[in-house]
Amino acid sequence: MTFFTPDETLNSLGNETLAATLAEFPELAPNQCALTLLVYDTPVVVEKEVMTFPSEFWQHPIKGFAYRGDEVIYPASVVKLFYLVAVSQWLETGKIKPSRELNRAITDMIVDSSNDATSLVMDMLTDTTSGPELKPETLLTWQDKRNSINRYFQGFGWEEFNQINVNQKTWCDGYYGREKQFVGENSQHRNRLTTNAVARLFHTIVTERVVSVERSQQMMTLLNRNITMNIEESQEEEQIRGFLGESLPKNAKLWSKAGWTSQVRHDAAYIEKPNLPPFLLVVFIEGRNNSQNKKILPFISQLVLKFLELQ
Repeated sequence: MTFFTPDETLNSLGNETLAATLAEFPELAPNQCALTLLVYDTPVVVEKEVMTFPSEFWQHPIKGFAYRGDEVIYPASVVKLFYLVAVSQWLETGKIKPSRELNRAITDMIVDSSNDATSLVMDMLTDTTSGPELKPETLLTWQDKRNSINRYFQGFGWEEFNQINVNQKTWCDGYYGREKQFVGENSQHRNRLTTNAVARLFHTIVTERVVSVERSQQMMTLLNRNITMNIEESQEEEQIRGFLGESLPKNAKLWSKAGWTSQVRHDAAYIEKPNLPPFLLVVFIEGRNNSQNKKILPFISQLVLKFLELQ
């Protein structure tokens, strides 16, 4: 069972989008992509300064579509959505104390996708630090602390979180010392997510149902991307150009978190456009050639927009 309700129109939209994408990019194999799409065509007030979802919204099922939505895939920096929720919860309950430096790290983790900033956030979430290799007994204690973030999300009781792992830091050059011990010689314990898991968490942020309304709104502020600027001049071009937001018209609004490495290119985005239902789209793309192709994700979001305009 998924948290959304399958819909005949969305199934048609999703399957046509996939077929067109695979035809346009023949190097992209069917088992190298995963996608989850939610469309909010129930009563929602769009284009507000502060987003609120009225009680009527929750009386309607969430309509969605998924292709390989339960397939576990290395998420790259999309995992930072989970760290954003976790650190918001820790701050809300007083488990960690707010500070200027932590706020700076949280902002840089999401706005700039900084791995260095993420390292500090993870240290504070789990009371661990990176460093030299540890003796076996000390490593076990360290691993248990690091796994506290997994235990937090398992506590949600959501089926979509059964297979995920979010206990590893994100790196530019790789794992060293105790981090290498932890991830394993063949990186067998690296982070893993599904597009359904990401979509469900992002959905709760968008609809102000995670941690608190105020914390959810703060998260959305950090996730907001400015697509009105010329992409060539944007400070956020690394999470717009080559991702779902690139093909959006200037009158659209975008909240997103992208992730990319030499092997994957992913994006998770909530999109609003006047006169269209808002939608949430999560796409994971795998494969060395595909990860370097900056046209695939914009192509997919452009197709979704076109299909919604025809409904």
